[in-house]
Amino acid sequence: MDAPQYETDFYGWTNQQATLLRAGKLLDADIAHIAEEIEDMGKNLKRELVSRLEILFIHLLKWQYQPGHHGNSWRYSIDEQRAKLVDHLEDNPSLKLQLPEAVERSYRYAIRGAAKETGLPGNTFPKSCPWTYEQALNENFWPE
Repeated sequence: MDAPQYETDFYGWTNQQATLLRAGKLLDADIAHIAEEIEDMGKNLKRELVSRLEILFIHLLKWQYQPGHHGNSWRYSIDEQRAKLVDHLEDNPSLKLQLPEAVERSYRYAIRGAAKETGLPGNTFPKSCPWTYEQALNENFWPE
């Protein structure tokens, strides 16, 4: 049986590459694709950071701009994203260097999401994030 190919049997390829690396057979390993996959893993971690921030910011905007609609599901979602973000950054401390860009990008997305979910025009919300990252993660912070 032929060796699994990166393009046609990714699962088989990953197992084969792990075996080769553990055996120290670097010349037989598919170094170019391994490097690509490692980079993609890092990109996925950054995407998760942006996605979790976006969800947090959407709910914080809704909390601030629809005070009559506060409910347990919003509170739960905010608390959940805060906890997951703390864990994510503890597990991947170098992602903290990406926070300024991640906050900017995720807040931009959050404006659109909050506008859709609230029915309010997008220009209702501040153009740039009105909270520091520390405020947004503070379990005692609930914007008014």
